[in-house]
Amino acid sequence: MTIRLIIVDDDPLVRAGLTFMLGGADDIEIVGEASDGTEVPALVERTAPDVVLMDIRMPALDGLAATEALRRRPHAPEVLVLTTFHADEQVVRALRAGAAGFVLKDTPPADIVTAVRRVAAGDPVLSPAVTRQLMIQVAGTGAVPGGRRAHAADRLAALAEREREVALAVGRGRSNAEIAAELYMSVPTVKAHVSRVLAKLGLNNRVQIALLVHDADPAIGDPGPGSSHVG
Repeated sequence: MTIRLIIVDDDPLVRAGLTFMLGGADDIEIVGEASDGTEVPALVERTAPDVVLMDIRMPALDGLAATEALRRRPHAPEVLVLTTFHADEQVVRALRAGAAGFVLKDTPPADIVTAVRRVAAGDPVLSPAVTRQLMIQVAGTGAVPGGRRAHAADRLAALAEREREVALAVGRGRSNAEIAAELYMSVPTVKAHVSRVLAKLGLNNRVQIALLVHDADPAIGDPGPGSSHVG
């Protein structure tokens, strides 16, 4: 299967470098480029990409607004955010909007190719360690508005007991192996529960589960003493 990819970045040198780097992969086809988020809807409509590699900071319409608009479309492509920051508030907003992950601009070329392949396969590009870092970032942004907290709590309450236990563990940044050990189940069973949680809640990836858990109760979503562990 050939992965159809769009590159969105306002720097022509960055676009050229990414095109050269990613275009050399046998299974990736660059079907379009854009220099601003305003160009993305028409380009997506015309080229039907599988993945959009999206820069965050652009002058007219940034990658955050472009991602939010794109993920509201039916049959939307996956979005992989391109950024210079590890876990700032803009990355968190992009993940809330449904981005499948993010890569840094100084990431080695082979790793960016791998990230595109993973996102195209439906596998979010965020390790449990990065999830924990994001939860720490979110925890420092202040109190969750009451309405959002109540809505998040209601959504979690709709899950079956085991599904909720898995969701809470995801919210603490636990890996599938760690969740399996904590809850005395197999890794495939954990994966199945995560898939059901995503489907029931209408979410795109496990980081959105973690953000929902934090919204429901920041104390539950606190990464806790295991937050320095790399999963």
